Amino acid sequence: RGPKPGAKAAAEAAGKSGRESTSDDADEIDVDEDLDDVTPDVSELAEEGDAAKAGAAATGTGFVYSDADDDDAPVQQVMSAGATADPVKDYLKQIGKVALLNAEQEVDLALRIEAGLFAEEKINADDGSMDPKLKRELEFVIHDGKRAKNHLLEANLRLVVSLAKRYTGRGMLFLDLIQEGNLGLIRAVEKFDYTKGFKFSTYATWWIRQAITRAMADQARTIRIPVHMVEVINKLARVQRQMLQDLGREPTPEELALELDMTPEKVVEVQKYGREPISLHTPLGEDGDSEFGDLIEDSEAVVPADAVSFTLLQEQLHSVLDTLSEREAGVVAMRFGLTDGQPKTLDEIGKVYGVTRERIRQIESKTMSKLRHPSRSQVLRDYLD
Repeated sequence: RGPKPGAKAAAEAAGKSGRESTSDDADEIDVDEDLDDVTPDVSELAEEGDAAKAGAAATGTGFVYSDADDDDAPVQQVMSAGATADPVKDYLKQIGKVALLNAEQEVDLALRIEAGLFAEEKINADDGSMDPKLKRELEFVIHDGKRAKNHLLEANLRLVVSLAKRYTGRGMLFLDLIQEGNLGLIRAVEKFDYTKGFKFSTYATWWIRQAITRAMADQARTIRIPVHMVEVINKLARVQRQMLQDLGREPTPEELALELDMTPEKVVEVQKYGREPISLHTPLGEDGDSEFGDLIEDSEAVVPADAVSFTLLQEQLHSVLDTLSEREAGVVAMRFGLTDGQPKTLDEIGKVYGVTRERIRQIESKTMSKLRHPSRSQVLRDYLD
């Protein structure tokens, strides 16, 4: 169903306006990611897009289709009645209710979308002098354009499912992949230029893929890695798999570096970034009665043997210091932090005893000579190792 007869002029003008704005669209594509850098020739795109959409059609086998686009309720809403415990199955059942589009229908919807956008611009620019009848007609064109946009979106939701299936098992739930792909589909609907001559599915495939891969780079890993580094990691993984097949063994960092035109050190660094973290609660053994964390050494834990040895050393030190005078023992204890673990300077010790730092140095030197005597030092030598 197209616009009312009274809105034909607006629709025709919108078609002209949409074609004149393609340069602005191209600039916007450059901001997100230049599709020309990743998009092959139109002939290749057409073949791939049709193949992807054919796969999506297979997803909806057995569903009841409807050609109408005048249902304002979005088809992706979950039904309260007849819903199953499988959200994916419910979603596929819902999106299968809208028939796939041919090229002629896609162009018709694109024209209606353009007309709606043009009519919206006209109303927004109105200074209050617009004829009420013309304004009503433009409002209808706007509403019709929004319905056409929803129809184009809903008719291609199965394309998103078909593409999202290729990225399962990589750290994101299937429904999350579909959701991200749907965002790319919305972007494709907003940017689609029917004057280029290829089908919408051909163009939308690249926006959907971009949205999914961007989301995976941002969300799939426990520790986020920048998108450009994720691309390097994926390239390294592909080359590594190919060389494993060709060589019959794991390639060395030097071989990978030669193939990827980077240094071996860079290869090792990228491999390190690509490793997935492992949970300390990962079960081990056939029974799973132990966890990976049980095998990790606590570097801050006190080793019982060391604790016993330290206690015995303290006892021996105190017994040796007991053979000295009170002042000598106090100077040594403060100088080496034997009491509170904080060694003190000669000046600090001198203030405690009310003497000069030089006098404290003399006491320390005399006391250390006494401690080096075999009668005192012998009991401490066993702890030097």
